[in-house]
Amino acid sequence: MKTRRYRRITEEHLRRPARAGDLDVIRASMRDRQALVAIAFNDPEVIGWQVRLLRRHLPGVLYLVADNSTHDVAAGEIRSVCERHGAGWLRLPRVAWERGVTSRSHGLALNWVWRNLIRPAGPASFGFIDHDLFPIAPDDPFRWLDRQDFYGHVRSAGTRWFLWAGFCFFRFDHVRGLPLDFGQDWFNGLDTGGANWNVLYSAARRAGLCEEPLRELALDVAGKTEHIQQFGQWLHLGDMSGGDRPGAAGIRARKRAAVARLIAPCLAGAEEDSGSPQ
Repeated sequence: MKTRRYRRITEEHLRRPARAGDLDVIRASMRDRQALVAIAFNDPEVIGWQVRLLRRHLPGVLYLVADNSTHDVAAGEIRSVCERHGAGWLRLPRVAWERGVTSRSHGLALNWVWRNLIRPAGPASFGFIDHDLFPIAPDDPFRWLDRQDFYGHVRSAGTRWFLWAGFCFFRFDHVRGLPLDFGQDWFNGLDTGGANWNVLYSAARRAGLCEEPLRELALDVAGKTEHIQQFGQWLHLGDMSGGDRPGAAGIRARKRAAVARLIAPCLAGAEEDSGSPQ
């Protein structure tokens, strides 16, 4: 019963129009291109960092922001950032339910973008990245699609596996006819993106697959060691909750400041490349 209700709500959501942005123009810009889509969520600053670093380190890739923000002010600021840097932007439809938004809205956003943007547009290839993932050196994850049909960071649950939804890339001609589902499959322990196991990953040989490894990067945050994730040349700010520790808000702020210091030289280089401070 719960699964049927979830599927019904999902289908209703996928039929909703974008709240803002020119869908037709964005689709036309994507055709036969390498398209990289970030799902934004209430954080203009990280989108500002990301777009500047992508412009420097992946200049040939079409960067688009699908805004899943719940706050209008944040969405307006994200739109301004995208317009200032010439990045495509649209605001996704509001999530239909009130409960479980945090755990489900990311998968809904990905599925909406796949159904309403990517599949009709027909890019050569496409990728999804988290909004707080930053390239700190030149890197082209799309290059791996010359030798395999998809690429990214692999996560496992028992014998099943899937590409993490925050860093995944696909050849469009391989998946265009598949009923992709970037949601979760909680019954089998698969997080966002894991619902593609049955329609895509189960038919692939993981043994021959090149994948992006993960390592933990230690940061000194106010005299204590905190960690962020690193995928090759990409840094992931990631979970900033601080858990249930006392002073979690302060931990989040200090960790964010430490990451900002870490990427500051890269951002300065991006500003020099553009010829003006941003």
